[in-house]
Amino acid sequence: MNSEHTYEFKKKSDLKNAMSMIGYTFTDEALLQRALVHRSYLNEKDKEPSITRHNERLEFLGDAVLELIVSDYLFNELDEDEGKMTKLRSALVKDRSTAEVGLKIGLDSEILLSRGEKEELGTARPSIVADALEAVLGAMYLDGGITPCIEFIKDYILVLLPQIISNQTYNDHKTLMQEFTQKHTKITPHYKVISSEGMDHDKIYICGVWVGSEKVAEGSGKSKQIAETEAARKGLVIMQKRFEAN
Repeated sequence: MNSEHTYEFKKKSDLKNAMSMIGYTFTDEALLQRALVHRSYLNEKDKEPSITRHNERLEFLGDAVLELIVSDYLFNELDEDEGKMTKLRSALVKDRSTAEVGLKIGLDSEILLSRGEKEELGTARPSIVADALEAVLGAMYLDGGITPCIEFIKDYILVLLPQIISNQTYNDHKTLMQEFTQKHTKITPHYKVISSEGMDHDKIYICGVWVGSEKVAEGSGKSKQIAETEAARKGLVIMQKRFEAN
């Protein structure tokens, strides 16, 4: 284990603390507990015996709940075309945004993981936090319906919208990278997977973006598309600085 990080292996989440973090009191606390169980935890020999299910089914449901509420808000509050609303929704529901919210409220401290998942960082990886937040939304929907989910998403997700619009971070960075490099170099950028790490159910990809024979930047994510987009975002910044300086 990295000596800079220490942690205590948790057999159960502190559900009162977790409910305080998300601002909602569960009637069925077992739903919340399941939402905080990463698949890797179930392989631990000394796990809590009563915990036998992980959070991936709840994550599936919570992802749909999040997209519906965000879509409804954008449709009713913004006078924009379908293309821009799709980009804004993608920026709000992507892993980076949900991980940011989960870390902000401290949800990472209540996720049950295997020792191996925590060994490198001493805490849950952002992708795991993002998945757990979606699972919590799924659990909240099953426990209390759509209303508490709407309140949570308004308080923690939709508040990110003004900054996303102001910074134009909703734009497709791969498209912007292609347009910029074609304009200034007449070359179309291309992407390659450099490496991947982690278990099959939670793999992290490292992708690079090349302009001609030059690797301009790298990005990471839990899918090739996310990693390529992150590489494009970083590469665009580098290319813009390079050509603005000339």
